[in-house]
Order: sequence, then structure tokens, then C-alpha cells
Amino acid sequence: MRALACAAVVAIALAAHPACAQPGRSAAAFWKAVQARCDATAATPPNKLGRRIAQIAIDEFAGFGGHQIDSNGRLFHFGLTEAEHQGDDGGDQQARTGQLGWWRVMKYWRSMFGEDPTDKLEVRGYGDASAATDETQRVPLLRAHAAHLLHAADGVSDPAEREILREAILRAAVIDTPWSAAFVSYVIRQAGVPANSFRFANAHRAFIYDAFRTSVAELNNTAGNSLYRACPLTTTRPRPGDLICEQREPALTAASAKAVRERIRMDLDGDGSAPSIKRTHCEVVAYVDRQARKVYTIGGNVDQAVTVRKLNLRGNLKFSTAQKGHCGGAGHWTLPQPIADAPRNAKCSLNDKKWFVLLQLR
Repeated sequence: MRALACAAVVAIALAAHPACAQPGRSAAAFWKAVQARCDATAATPPNKLGRRIAQIAIDEFAGFGGHQIDSNGRLFHFGLTEAEHQGDDGGDQQARTGQLGWWRVMKYWRSMFGEDPTDKLEVRGYGDASAATDETQRVPLLRAHAAHLLHAADGVSDPAEREILREAILRAAVIDTPWSAAFVSYVIRQAGVPANSFRFANAHRAFIYDAFRTSVAELNNTAGNSLYRACPLTTTRPRPGDLICEQREPALTAASAKAVRERIRMDLDGDGSAPSIKRTHCEVVAYVDRQARKVYTIGGNVDQAVTVRKLNLRGNLKFSTAQKGHCGGAGHWTLPQPIADAPRNAKCSLNDKKWFVLLQLR
């Protein structure tokens, strides 16, 4: 009955209730204790591991040659994308494998699942869409594992055609399977972090929830060697090697960052097996420019690339909620709308996200 009552409170208010919190500890007391630990760590210089994680992310961005987003949330450099052969996709006679966007993404998947991760990757299609000529025709979604399609491709006798078909399948799998969490997992694995310290996963919520569990466990001195704790985002200074995360739940677009954090903590008050915050995204803090009051983060599968963005900090070097930029907005967009006048997103900044938590390197 208590669990049902707590769930009802969450659904209605998205706020903590004393009955759902840890016995004897209110939500305010819990987050005050967590903030004290976060502040103590943030006051120290980034450690060797944090610097290594940040440098690996920077090196991978440079190798990928992805996009760059400025502090107004504008994409000012468009780089290589996941599906391209090379930066200009020119089809030269020869190329290094590192110039192939899809090959670099497969590297992240291999880091997680071994040399042949294709049974974990999905390729999507739509029934009879390839032959359809009517744009109003309804086509059902089709799904297949890349491994099954690759097995079929192996039956092609011509070696060149067989290889082109295999690469086409891998490119489709890279497009159709979200890989942003695989990128973060790759970076942290390359830094030498063992599996008992970080949940290497293909969904960000796995390591987000683990960081919240660590914040809870730290108050009982049972956190062990977990890599990250969960800290309130706008009241904690970021350091290289930290992660910042956003939530993308359609039902929670109006929820505050505080409410979302508390909702996750309430999830953990049960067994934590059914997370209510599932659609998430995290990026690696790569560099903090203290003088300019900016933080650079690097994320995978951001506009189909490994992308670096510059975000605003406040005067105290803590994360700013003002990430909307000054790019004019809908009022400055004067292109005539289609006859159907389909609604469009009024946001003009690629940095204007529902950022809600900092995963701090302990």
C-alpha cells in the first residue's frame, strides 16, 4: 500500500513526499547531505582519471571530426556523420577506416559487446515502402537484427558486392540503433575503468540510476568503488571527467530538474527495477574554461555525430539555466509555412535541453 501511495504522489506532483523517502530522512535533508559531498569534491582539482576521461573524449571527437555547437546553441561547424564514408563523402578510391563514420560507431559497439556486436544492433524497415509511390500509404514497421541480415549477405558470391552489402547493413544498423550511451561507455572503458566501478551500458539510464544509488549509499558509507555520484546540476561545479545528463520524457517536459531528480530517488525507494525516467542522454565534461565561464561537453549520437558543445556557466562556475541562446527564435523565422501549417518546435538553441543532473567523478 505504501508503494502505491508513493506512486500516486509521483504521478500527480513529481515531488518528494516524506513517506517515500529513506526512513528518518526527508528529501531536503537527503539532498543537503549529498550537496555537501558534491561541493567537497568539486572544490578539489580534477584527478588523473578525470583528466584522462576528458582527454579521451577530446581525442575521439577530433578523430571523428564531428559537429561543433557554440554557447548560443548554434551549429557553426558541420562535421562527419554516422552514415558517411568520409567527411565530404566523396567516394575516393581509398580511405582509412578511421575516416568512415559508421566504422567509428561500430568501434564503440565492439568495445561493449566484443568483436561481433551485430546481434545487439537493430535494422528497421517499413513494409513495402521501397516500392510505394503513394506518400499517404500506411507502412508497418519492420525490425531485424543486423546479424541476421549479415548472414543473408554472406550468400552473395561476388566479393565486392558482398562487402558493399555488409557495409550497407552496418551503416543502417548504426543509424537505426541509438549509440550515445555506447559512446560514453567507450570513453570510460578506454580510460581503464573496470566493470565493477561503472555500468557499461547502451542506455544512459543505467549509469544515471547507478549514480543515484551511489549518492544514497554514500550516506550509509556503503558506496564502495562506484565511479560516479549524482549531484544537483545547477549547484555543483563541473570538472573534467564528470557527466551532465538530460531527460527527454515527453510527459515531463514541464517538470523541474529538482522534481526529476527526486522522482529517480523515489524509484530507488522501491527495488529500482522499473525506472520511470527512461529517455535520457549524457555527455562528458571535457574542459572548463574558468575565465570565459564556459564548459565544453562531448557527446555521441548528437545530430548523428560525435559533437562538442559549449555551455554557459554562471559567475560562480556552476551550470547556468540560461542555455537558450540569442538566435532570434520563431519571431525571426519568416519563411512562409506550408498550407497544412504543421506545428514546429520554437526552440532555436541546440543547447536548450532538459539538463537535470551532474554525475560527479568521486
